[in-house]
Amino acid sequence: MKKRKLNMFQIATAYIGTVVGAGFASGQEVLQFFNAYGLWGLWGILVSSLLFFFVGYSILMLGRNLNARSHVDIVRHTNGDLLGTLIDIVITVFMFGGLAAMLAGSGAICGEQFGIAPVWGVALMAAAALVTVATGTQSVVSAMSYIVPFLIFSVLYISFVSLMRNPVTQEEISAAAQLGGATPHWLLSAVNYASYNIVVSIGVLAAMGAGASRKRTLLGGAVLGALGLGLGMAAIYLCVMTNIGRAYGMEVPMIAAASAISPFVRLLFSLVLFGAVYTTAVGNLFGLVQRLSYRLPHWMFAAAATALAFAAAQFGFSSMVKFLYPAVGYGGMLFFGGMAYVWIKKRNFVR
Repeated sequence: MKKRKLNMFQIATAYIGTVVGAGFASGQEVLQFFNAYGLWGLWGILVSSLLFFFVGYSILMLGRNLNARSHVDIVRHTNGDLLGTLIDIVITVFMFGGLAAMLAGSGAICGEQFGIAPVWGVALMAAAALVTVATGTQSVVSAMSYIVPFLIFSVLYISFVSLMRNPVTQEEISAAAQLGGATPHWLLSAVNYASYNIVVSIGVLAAMGAGASRKRTLLGGAVLGALGLGLGMAAIYLCVMTNIGRAYGMEVPMIAAASAISPFVRLLFSLVLFGAVYTTAVGNLFGLVQRLSYRLPHWMFAAAATALAFAAAQFGFSSMVKFLYPAVGYGGMLFFGGMAYVWIKKRNFVR
């Protein structure tokens, strides 16, 4: 791959954009994986942020040093041929499932927030992701560079205003700690959350690592990406915690918080949520194309994958996320083990 002059900001925003999908920006993921453990959820956010940095930087460096074409080069190097092939299958299936889930999510947003038939939202998102990916890596990075800063700013603004109007109380923290979370323990939840999100990011990170020339740029991109994700998670955590009783029963807690500020802010955040779905859809489709389009032109395979995902999206967003995400999170922990092995036995590949 030709070495491009990617800067830290572009790498960080592409990393964040791949992770920040409908579940993150809606507040639902943070609620289930962090708020539901009370104050321990803040420690969980710290653990996840550190994993986002450590594993993200490692993937970037492996991508650079292996000149990786897709995630398969990374997982087979870290986990060996047999286990690496299994993880490759898990990641590839999840990328397709994640793409279909994001298309379904866009349909749900259009239906619930704008009164548009969901199928048109699915079609719009499918077309936008296809055009972006079909035009190459630089288009993917550029699209995320424009959208991600606005996503982070919107989350911070809504969280700040919500906290000013309704500060977090001890009663709310205690109530949150009584809720059932995504896993039996806050630490397992933190690792699982980072795991399935990093699985989504491997294809994009590997390609950026292979396409960059300076180690310092990759390090800075990983630091900024992890900080942005950590800051976003913490802001959503505090925003949701301000009214945990009502938020726990809602599909989109952050939309509810935006509505409490003003109808205009609600409209803007609905658009932000659509943008978050777009960045993750692009990341999933890009990783899928990088992995499987060996014999076909990229645009042709991208079109075929998008058409199949469009059909799969008709099963609905919540149904797909409920069963797909946690399972992939546990599978991704195998990759974490392989990454730890690389740092112990093959450290020269991440230097």
